[in-house]
Amino acid sequence: MENILIAVENRIATITINRPSKLNALNKATIAELSQAIDDVENNQKVRVVILTGSGEKAFVAGADISEFADFSPEQGKELARLGQESLFDKVENCSKPIIAAVNGFALGGGLELAMAAHFRIASDNARVGLPEVSLGVIPGYGGTQRLPQLIGKGRAMEMIMTAGMIDAATAHSYGLVNHVVTSEELIPTCEKIAGKIMKNSPVAIGAAIDAVNAGYVDGINGYQTEIDCFGASFGTDDFKEGTTAFLEKRKAQF
Repeated sequence: MENILIAVENRIATITINRPSKLNALNKATIAELSQAIDDVENNQKVRVVILTGSGEKAFVAGADISEFADFSPEQGKELARLGQESLFDKVENCSKPIIAAVNGFALGGGLELAMAAHFRIASDNARVGLPEVSLGVIPGYGGTQRLPQLIGKGRAMEMIMTAGMIDAATAHSYGLVNHVVTSEELIPTCEKIAGKIMKNSPVAIGAAIDAVNAGYVDGINGYQTEIDCFGASFGTDDFKEGTTAFLEKRKAQF
């Protein structure tokens, strides 16, 4: 891969978007490589948690590569959004392995949309996030108009989208857009520490929990019924047997 770095250590896969000269902007090739990277970690039995970040300290992803679509027709624009959502952003959201976005620096436009597709976000204190699309005469097309209101509420999302402005890490934290704010030096170690806590638990149950939580945000799907189904299915897994047996035997479960 030309634009993506993948490193696996201690069952944590770190995916780094590596286009520092372009502030890690998302172009067609990078989106395709990211999609492949998510497939790779999903199918890698040695990986339990994924950390998604950008190279350097200036940017997570500073947006999309505007030069690629500046002359698109309406139909081409529609296809651009559809393919991006289906091939990458929805895939990130529905990955059965937890994906933590380590937001280092700017996360703008498609960069913020990518971070929002992750299961949760941790930001460095120099992070700046926003959806500036309306300043270009377009709207967010990779899920931003849907995920941002889910995360911070309709009113705040409307303001961010309409003003096309950026907010700092502290404001993003107060909005609930990021879970934690740490120094740049602490960003990856903090993600790894949280990943370590996640890995003590059942990966099968975590995958089911991701399905159940996501179901509550899909039109036409009864999230409570999905929870019931996933809860019931858990009883037939080896992880359930190990978890309950370990509890009764007063020992730590080995998943």
